[in-house]
Amino acid sequence: MPNKPILPRSIVHHALNLFGITLGALLAAMAIRVFLIPNELIDGGVIGIALILGRLYGNEYLSFFLIALNLPFLFLAWRFIRRSFVLHMLVAVILFAFFLSLVQHLPAFEADPLEAIVIGGGLLGAGAGLIIRNGGCTDGTEILAIIINRKKGFTVGQVVLFINIFIFGAYGLIFLDWHIALRSLMTYIVAFKMIDIIIAGLEELKSVLIMCSQPEKLSKIITHELGLGLTFIKGKGGYSGEDRDILFIIVERLDLSELKEIVLREDPSAFMAIENLHEVAYGRTARIALSRKARLSLAKRLIGKGAL
Repeated sequence: MPNKPILPRSIVHHALNLFGITLGALLAAMAIRVFLIPNELIDGGVIGIALILGRLYGNEYLSFFLIALNLPFLFLAWRFIRRSFVLHMLVAVILFAFFLSLVQHLPAFEADPLEAIVIGGGLLGAGAGLIIRNGGCTDGTEILAIIINRKKGFTVGQVVLFINIFIFGAYGLIFLDWHIALRSLMTYIVAFKMIDIIIAGLEELKSVLIMCSQPEKLSKIITHELGLGLTFIKGKGGYSGEDRDILFIIVERLDLSELKEIVLREDPSAFMAIENLHEVAYGRTARIALSRKARLSLAKRLIGKGAL
């Protein structure tokens, strides 16, 4: 009989998510206490508003401001999104507020402002990215943006950008210092980019649709020379009405140039549509197949270069 897992997969999954949210909350709290507050920097969204209130009324109340400002958005998430998300968000907000109080006496980083922007923004983005990647959230403005997107049609990015421009503008007006507002905007940009890296990873994957005259021949050449898997999609010419096969390939950025060279070499009239991929998810069987294919591809390249 196959060995049964000691713990159900769901319990392990939730435990890993909780660990990721906890680690992310700790990193984000350290970024705010060590880098942002000593250098009078703020983040966007609810955290930014909480930091403004903290500077006005005392940073020792920062955890209270964070929880109080997120309460209306927790209600909106419960009402309009899904209740399981509310639980993850509540855990993330409580942990974040707890760590903000716990690390408030850490030594401040008061050095070059550019270093504070890059390191603080990167650390904050890493923490927020871990929280989001594990199903949590500490910024209620994204919930508001999702609701507005459903009701009015504006994109989530447009709503979040508008809210943050208002927050950074208000920060400059309240303290009559546009330098801190601009430096805070730079910190937000660094954090935003780091969130993307944490969630999507450093690998840049592309999806490629290839329409050519000889798909069977081209598929064999691509498989042989690049070691890439591909899929045939049945299509039909809109003008000619002819049935044709379309090749669908997922390729890493480093292999994209070679793929285009092979396709245009074999069929100069071929048409390629290339898109960025945010993420690729696959099951265990596909993972094994991809792993074997990657090893075969690497072996072929090493043999071709005389390394083996």
